[in-house]
Amino acid sequence: MFLRVRQGVSSSRGRLLAAATAALAGLAAVAVSHAATAGAALQKVRLGGDSSQTRIVLDLDRAVSAKLVSDGASDRRVVLMLPGVTPQGGALQGAGQGLVKTWVVDQASGGARLQMDLKGDAKVSRRFLLPPADGVDHYRYVLDVAPAAPGQVKLTSARPAPLKVRETTVRKAPLPLKKVVVIDAGHGGNDPGARGAQGHEKDVNLLAAQALKARLERSGRYKVVMTRNSDVYVPLESRVRIAQRADADLFISLHSDSGPDPSLSGASVYTLSDKASQRAAQFVSKDDWFMKASLTGDRGVSDILFDLTQRATRNRSGMFAQTLVSHIEGKAPMLRRSHRDAGFMVLLAPNVPAVLLEMGFVSNLDDERFLRDPERRGRLMDAVASAIDEYFGEATKLAAR
Repeated sequence: MFLRVRQGVSSSRGRLLAAATAALAGLAAVAVSHAATAGAALQKVRLGGDSSQTRIVLDLDRAVSAKLVSDGASDRRVVLMLPGVTPQGGALQGAGQGLVKTWVVDQASGGARLQMDLKGDAKVSRRFLLPPADGVDHYRYVLDVAPAAPGQVKLTSARPAPLKVRETTVRKAPLPLKKVVVIDAGHGGNDPGARGAQGHEKDVNLLAAQALKARLERSGRYKVVMTRNSDVYVPLESRVRIAQRADADLFISLHSDSGPDPSLSGASVYTLSDKASQRAAQFVSKDDWFMKASLTGDRGVSDILFDLTQRATRNRSGMFAQTLVSHIEGKAPMLRRSHRDAGFMVLLAPNVPAVLLEMGFVSNLDDERFLRDPERRGRLMDAVASAIDEYFGEATKLAAR
C-alpha cells in the first residue's frame, strides 16, 4: 500500500515537472520569437565587394526575420522588409558600391524597408542571419548580390504574339535620395569658444545649428546630420569624419567671431585656402580616410585623382559661399570682405563642399544681441537655408545640361 502511494506521488510529481518544463520551453520559444521580430534596431548598413559580387550587411541589435519582396531581377530594384525593425536615427541612405547604385532604408508597414537600385542586370543570390560571434557583439543580416545570368531578367509576353515583340526590361524611377547636409555647431563641452557679455560662443552656435536643422527638415528635401546636438566636446577631426561617413553633400560649420576691437561687427564666410591643400593631403593620408582610387595602383595617377577631386570640391565650396553671402546680405550685418579663405581643420575634407560661417562677433554688443535673439537668429538661419536650397537647385540644373 505504502509503495503504491509513493509511486503515485512520484508519478504526480513527474507529470507536474514535465508540464512545468513544457511551459518554460513554450515561454522561451515565445520570447525568442518575440525578440526576433519586435523592437530591433538597425544600427548601420555596410557594403563591400565589386561588380562580380556585392555584399550588403545590416548591423542589428538582435535577431530578426525578413521578407524579400523583390530580388532585383525584373526591375533592378531590391526590396527587403524587416518587420518590427526601426532604423536607428531615422531613415538611412547612401551611395552604393559594386553592383549597388544607391540604397535607402525607411519606415514602412510596421518595420524597416531596405530598397536598393542595382547598376545592371543582377539579383540577390543569397541572404542569411549571422549571430554575435568572433568578437562581434551584434547580429548581422547579410545579402549577397550577383550578376544575373543572361536572359534571366527579361520580361516577355505570356502568349505567342503574331508580331515579333522586342523584349524589354522594366525600369523604376531612381530612389529619391535626399541631399545630406552636415551642420557643425562650433566648439562645445570643455571648449566654450569666445566669451561674450552674455555667455559663451558654444551656446549661440548650438542654438543656431538646431534652428537651421529644423528649417531644413521642414522642407522634407534634406537628411540633416549634426556633429553635436548638445553641450559636448567633439574633436575637430571627428567632425570631418562625421561628414565623410554620412556621404555628405554639404558641410556647414557655424561659429561666432571675436576680436580685440569691440567695434568689429558682421558675418563672414570662409572656404579652404589654396595654401591649405597640402595640409588636407597630409590629413587624408594619415589613416587612408580618403581612398585614392587607382586601378593600376600608380601613385602618380592617385595624386592626380586626389587633386582633381579636391579642386572640384573647392570650386563647389566657393560657389556655395557666394550664394550664402548673397542670401545673408540684408538679413544680418556683414564684414566688408565677407568671403574669406583659411586653413581651418573642419574644411579639410577633399570630397565634401564645406564652408565656415562666422555669424557675427560676440565681442560686439549689437552682434551678440542679434545672435541671442531667437527671432533674428531664426531669420538668419532662414537665409542660410534658402542659400542651401538655391545651391542644390543650381547644382541640379548644371548636372542636367
